[in-house]
Amino acid sequence: MSKTSTILKKLATVLLWGLVMTGFVVLLAAAIQDKDAGKCKSIQVKFDGKDDNFFIEANDIKSLITKDKKLNPVGKPVGEINIGALENIVDQDPWVKNAEIYFDNQQNLHVKVTQREPVARVFTFSGNSFYLDETADRIPVSSRYAARVPVFTSFPTDAEKLQQTDSLLTAQIVDMGTFIGKNPFWMAQVEQLMITGDRRFEFIPKMGDQVIAFGEGTDIEKKFTKLLAFYKEGLNRVGWNNYTRINIAFENEVVCTRKDGVTPLQPEIRRDSLKLAIADEPPIADSEDPPEKPPETKAEQPVAVKPVAKPVATVKAKAKTQKEKHVTKEKAAAPPKQQPKAVYKPGNKSVNTSKKQKTP
Repeated sequence: MSKTSTILKKLATVLLWGLVMTGFVVLLAAAIQDKDAGKCKSIQVKFDGKDDNFFIEANDIKSLITKDKKLNPVGKPVGEINIGALENIVDQDPWVKNAEIYFDNQQNLHVKVTQREPVARVFTFSGNSFYLDETADRIPVSSRYAARVPVFTSFPTDAEKLQQTDSLLTAQIVDMGTFIGKNPFWMAQVEQLMITGDRRFEFIPKMGDQVIAFGEGTDIEKKFTKLLAFYKEGLNRVGWNNYTRINIAFENEVVCTRKDGVTPLQPEIRRDSLKLAIADEPPIADSEDPPEKPPETKAEQPVAVKPVAKPVATVKAKAKTQKEKHVTKEKAAAPPKQQPKAVYKPGNKSVNTSKKQKTP
């Protein structure tokens, strides 16, 4: 008798839970049916990301969704709205990175938009301009807002499908733009970078008028750290206006070109400091014309002199003088030397290039 009652109790419990679950499913189906039967009341747009980006606004997203009357969800039953198609429409906007669309319990359509974040602005040779995001995808320029990112000029091509060399250059631009954008000091110091013909980078900082030769867009953090050390240990001591060009492309050193024309390691040798070996010969003139003879006075009378052979030593001395004269002309005709350079290696106590020179 006890076993029978136990079995009946278990059956009653199972039936009770079955009725509860059935009722829950019925209520859920009714709620879903009621929700699907309800009509979309409004569209709510929310942006995910930085708040200072204004390249696209909520009204722009709403216009994308409602411009096609067949896909416009407002006023239509929720069950008839294709959410996937609406997401694809929003994703096609070049400023939208990702879009998520869903309904709430009040039949409001919510659109969550993630915008693209530009890291660099690029100008091509022809004058066209576009932004690059962290994935190296191009973003069109907006007439509404300009992003505060590093600017790169003289990009070699306008083609969207890039060759391998241009793709490598684009990746370096993205890396440099990302590094500069995350560093407040360099963001304030470096405003515009120029791409050279051999796909290297140069820029003129806001503080100082020197051209900074960066080289290729590799070892970015290392090069900027080396330049900052040179600012602190070098330019703060010798002055910020002594150099026209600072090259940080070399390994563990900074090569500078001075503004003046004095070579630190090779002092200029003036012509009048040259000493000739023959004391009896007239000084060497700059032209080929022989020196003029002094005018004869009335008291002087011509005297017949028998020709006498010149000593061998005198002939050799004149030949030597003519040789030195020829060498002097070659030096005068030689092209001017390049501007002098000074080398700074981080960690040194000074930036002197030699013991004789006090300043580089």
